[in-house]
Amino acid sequence: MTLQIPFDNSYAALPESFYARVPPTPVKEPSLIAFNTALARDLGMDGLDDPELAAIFAGNVVPNGATPLAQLYAGHQFGQYNPQLGDGRAVLLGETVGTDGVRRDIQLKGSGQTPFSRRGDGRAWLGPVLREYVVSEAMHALGVPTTRALAAVRTGQAVIRERPLPGAVLTRVAQSHLRVGTFQVFAARGDTDALRTLFDYAVARHYPDATDPALFLDAVMRKQAALVAQWLSIGFIHGVMNTDNCSISGETIDYGPCAFMDSYHPETVYSSIDRYGRYSYAAQADIIVWNMAQLATALLPLMPDPEAAVEPFTAKIHQMPEMIRSEWHQRFAAKIGITNPASDDATLVTDLLNLTQEAKADFTNTFRGLVDGTARDQFLDTAGFDAWSQRWKARIEREDDPDAVMRRANPVLIPRNHRIEQMITAATQEDDRLFHRLMSAYADPYVATADTEDLRRPPLDSEVVQATFCGT
Repeated sequence: MTLQIPFDNSYAALPESFYARVPPTPVKEPSLIAFNTALARDLGMDGLDDPELAAIFAGNVVPNGATPLAQLYAGHQFGQYNPQLGDGRAVLLGETVGTDGVRRDIQLKGSGQTPFSRRGDGRAWLGPVLREYVVSEAMHALGVPTTRALAAVRTGQAVIRERPLPGAVLTRVAQSHLRVGTFQVFAARGDTDALRTLFDYAVARHYPDATDPALFLDAVMRKQAALVAQWLSIGFIHGVMNTDNCSISGETIDYGPCAFMDSYHPETVYSSIDRYGRYSYAAQADIIVWNMAQLATALLPLMPDPEAAVEPFTAKIHQMPEMIRSEWHQRFAAKIGITNPASDDATLVTDLLNLTQEAKADFTNTFRGLVDGTARDQFLDTAGFDAWSQRWKARIEREDDPDAVMRRANPVLIPRNHRIEQMITAATQEDDRLFHRLMSAYADPYVATADTEDLRRPPLDSEVVQATFCGT
């Protein structure tokens, strides 16, 4: 049966200044690595056993109803404004309204050159494609708002980075690909008509109750504050929080040099291009405030009196750190079994984090160990932990079911960097067994099972991943 995608495209109906119409570039010999059947069903697709799946999701066959295009946006990259970025290696096939009534984009990533490629080849190599597939689906299972992975395809042709590498295409699904940078590009050009059109579109698609730019800013800020607090609670480091990688919908997007912490340290950085720690683990809370300030600036021209709006918009941005602290407090209190935290419970959390940092203990295993009774094993010098544990146990005696709260807040499994690297290495030799094993294990990351026990182990010294890479 031929694959049927129920496209209902709205972005393509916007003015053509918003995008460039461009088809994906066919590849030499597509072969399917993975297809997310459950997600496909949620999107309302039929014909999921189509033998042409590889050709469709490599870009060799454009499905009926698709309107391929590359979106325009700008962005601050490591604090420096780039006035025109856009989809340089991605093509939006179109949108579907799923069985849950939610509109979502379907995008091919690594599908060839576009007018926004900026001398790039428009391709992706296999490693970043599989990293994003595994990590985005694991994030979904962890309960984090995120883009999803629908398919991964080998292209049968090499891409050249430092050396020839196997090429691949990822099919990504998102509530939209609207970014802070999408607003920035029209604001910077002084194109208020286009900015108004974009605003109206974003409101209708994501925040129908946000009847003016101030309410829209409030809504996006709340989503981003909650998202970053959730990242921090599971030890996730995005790695490249540029404004073009900051989604208006509040989803995690663009899993380039992302990573999960092993040993806890707030200044942890993995990204090979983040030389000064701008996007370190702890800095993410400050950077999202900075990103929202750029969104606020881009929205100002839509206000009746932009100059008068500067002060109230600035006040909103200054409120955001407290929003993040509140979300962080709730998330981390749950990690130690507290449902309704009091103000002094934050000290209990930070004291444990300080002990974990001093001991270079594993972040995930320490918190999950509070449930399993193994947290003490993370510390060579146990005296400090024992003293903390006495205070903690006295506190959670006032909670109804702290174990249940902690089990929901503390995953057993995360996509550990060394496992991801092992998976990529094997896949470059066309051995996808570890990829499929990780996909199966991370589908239920809060449940401990005997057959995934080895995946809980932190890396050996020889396995530690020192840096992660964008792949562009």
